[in-house]
Amino acid sequence: MRGTTVLPGTACDAAGGDGALPMHRLAVPMPNVLPFAIGTFDTIGPLSRAAFPHRHTFYEILHVTGGTGHHVIDVARWPLRPPHLGVIAPGQVHHWEDAAGLEGTVVLFTEDFLLDHPGDREVLRRLAERPWVDLDARADTDLRRVLAELDEEYRRGAEGFASVLAALLHVLVVRAARVTAPPPGPGAGRPRTLAEEFTALLTRVDPALWSVRRCADELGVSTGYLAEAVKTATGRTPGQLVRAARVHEAKRLLVRTELTVRQVAARVGVADPAYFCRFFRRETGLSPGDFRRGGDIHHDHRVESIARPEPSA
Repeated sequence: MRGTTVLPGTACDAAGGDGALPMHRLAVPMPNVLPFAIGTFDTIGPLSRAAFPHRHTFYEILHVTGGTGHHVIDVARWPLRPPHLGVIAPGQVHHWEDAAGLEGTVVLFTEDFLLDHPGDREVLRRLAERPWVDLDARADTDLRRVLAELDEEYRRGAEGFASVLAALLHVLVVRAARVTAPPPGPGAGRPRTLAEEFTALLTRVDPALWSVRRCADELGVSTGYLAEAVKTATGRTPGQLVRAARVHEAKRLLVRTELTVRQVAARVGVADPAYFCRFFRRETGLSPGDFRRGGDIHHDHRVESIARPEPSA
């Protein structure tokens, strides 16, 4: 079928060492076709319900309508009480635990499929901060309609289907954002601030970016100007948010891999394991070993997001 993709069946060790998390990717067997797939858990294949922790190089949107068990995203364990909406961004770690009878729709796509609507990248990043949502009847029905159109267009593969898929995907992202959006506040509709651009950089799984100076260079501002903007918007310093990003990734690796503490330290950009242990304990109150032994009891699963400080009275 035109537009069919090779599903995420090729795992590669993106970190280049034993014990690293598998990295799944979408590959396209035909030229000039953007990577995209939609189907049920059965038609997408066994890796759509993989029971081992892994990352993706692509986005995954899940509309779960049936099944039992748990979906584990980063270090949070979510019980299945369908219907649910799930959004997994590139770099996040997830797997299914004791899952049975999974039903619903799986949508897979890469960054390239967002070329016509680049703003959807930011929307998807925000959705991935709240990756598992219980749906009420109205939201469930609304998403079913859009997904049915996407599935029909994908299966037919008629002329111009790629552009139609991109347009329908944009509609799906917008509708998903409506489902998960908090009530509008005084900052609704405002352009993204420098502080939010900074936070977006930190969500990349790239320790080379976890430096205030490097982020300032990427954003084209001085470190002093960045510090002032971030402090005003968040009440926290850039250094505090950089440390939070390192800790968040370290938690992922400690809970979801068998990497040694030395290897985890290296993967979050800390060369000295002893310093990493002191740093981790200072930031979390636990040693890396104690945190790992605690496993899924930890509930600090949210990536830091930007919130405007409340106006003073």
